[in-house]
Amino acid sequence: MAAPKKTVVGPLVGAVVQGTNSTCFLVFSSKTADLLSHHQVELTEDFPREEWVEQDPKEILQSVYECIERTCQKLAELHIEVSNIKATGVSNQRETTVIWDKLTGEPFYNAIVWLDLRTQPTLENLSKKIPGNNNFVKSETGLPLSTYFSAVKLRWILDNVRQVQKAVEEGRALLGTIDSWLIWSVTGGVNGGVHCTDVTNASRTMLSNIHSLEWDKELCDFFDIPMDILRNVWSSSDIYGRIKAGSLEGEPISGCLGDQSAALVGQMCFQEGQAKNTYSTGCFLLCNTGHKCVFSAHGLLTTVAYKPGRDKPVCYALEGSVGIAGAVIRWLRDNLGIINTSEEIETLAKDVGTSYGCYFVPAFSGLYAPFWEPSARGIICGLSQFTSKNHIAFAALESVCFQTREILDAMNYDCGIPLSHLQVDGAMTNNRILMQLQADILHIPVIKPSMPETTALGAAMAAGAAEGVGVWSLKPEDLSVIFMERFEPQIKATESEIRYSTWKKAVRKSMGWVTTQYPESGDPTIFSCLPLGFFIVSSMIMLIGARYISGISY
Repeated sequence: MAAPKKTVVGPLVGAVVQGTNSTCFLVFSSKTADLLSHHQVELTEDFPREEWVEQDPKEILQSVYECIERTCQKLAELHIEVSNIKATGVSNQRETTVIWDKLTGEPFYNAIVWLDLRTQPTLENLSKKIPGNNNFVKSETGLPLSTYFSAVKLRWILDNVRQVQKAVEEGRALLGTIDSWLIWSVTGGVNGGVHCTDVTNASRTMLSNIHSLEWDKELCDFFDIPMDILRNVWSSSDIYGRIKAGSLEGEPISGCLGDQSAALVGQMCFQEGQAKNTYSTGCFLLCNTGHKCVFSAHGLLTTVAYKPGRDKPVCYALEGSVGIAGAVIRWLRDNLGIINTSEEIETLAKDVGTSYGCYFVPAFSGLYAPFWEPSARGIICGLSQFTSKNHIAFAALESVCFQTREILDAMNYDCGIPLSHLQVDGAMTNNRILMQLQADILHIPVIKPSMPETTALGAAMAAGAAEGVGVWSLKPEDLSVIFMERFEPQIKATESEIRYSTWKKAVRKSMGWVTTQYPESGDPTIFSCLPLGFFIVSSMIMLIGARYISGISY
């Protein structure tokens, strides 16, 4: 019997998408942008103490290898030659920080995740070093001094992990965000691995000058970070090195973008004024500002959007960052247990169609843009005996939409021209209730691509377009048309404004809960800092329990 005929699909490009909750490897056709195969692995997060969030760098790396191999197996089952994959791009959770031993390849410490808040005391000490009217950190980085960014996490590690201090003194330590750890590892690791990053990830460390796109000595001195542990900064589309093992051995890693920059590219927002919002663990609205830095007066970040080649000009963006979006759904599943799968929340919300006056502010890690308020904590308010888990589910979805409204308003103020529609992407956009709610609360159309994995697409485009690869054209006339679905507002603008006004009242109540700081070591005094949301949720659980015990129907 003849062997099955191999399918010819032209040059293919792979994309590693390493996120907070999962890792995925996807393979696209460079000619049509069609997604041919993928594999995804969910990751664990560790919460060793209140406000600490960590991940195992070795688990992350292993998940990348697993996803690549399983995807290649699936391609073979489709009779597609793996040798058609000509390049691979990397997209990653930004700011999450790793330090490892360049002699053994072993991490010295768990990766400190971007949501982690342990560095608040470190941040306060650093703030005292900034002259009153001269915030050079923001003017040189585009970023506010915040626990969110890598430099403060690195400073904490250097202050608190003796093994790292010793390794730095001995010249054995390498620092990176997740992209650097992955690229170094898959290009050889201790046997010649390439220690590098791209301009988008470097711009999130608070150590890179956003104007020169290089590590800045003044910033490194301010954070007291030795520059020799930092990696080389490349463009977003370049051959960094070649994969040393597995099914893709010998193929180049030629694209690297922080996840939100990758989504901006994948949404093809190449023109000044184009914007997209990604719904993932957090929520991230980016607007392309072209070749100029635009500094926000309304709590947004100035960041590098992408640099599409070594000799190509850089593009910048304004960004509004929301810490908790999809993470609130995971919290309802894993912490409260009111859903078994993330998909169930749509059914719960659809059954009631309203929050019935319940508002949920998921400020688990403080409030990000536009407030940058680390003292805030999550609250659920407006509860009554009628409130059910369905109403809380609806309020959780609404919270994502209200937070997006806040950063969209700030974006409109800074840009001067209100957005007429919002392009969206990310796994949460499969939730149709969420998308309709978003259109209602913004009162502008929401436009969703038929293929929501635009983060992966952006990383693949950067990899395929790199000099020396050249299988993906980024010329406007060559870009594939992506079909869109449109959600129009279905409520009156007055109703939208009333609901938004009540949400802002809830946000104000979430602020100022953390009034004393935990010590950096030892056990925290729990009840001195517990957010009101803890007591509200506890009361809610007891209320629901009483309902079933007594048989009372509300």
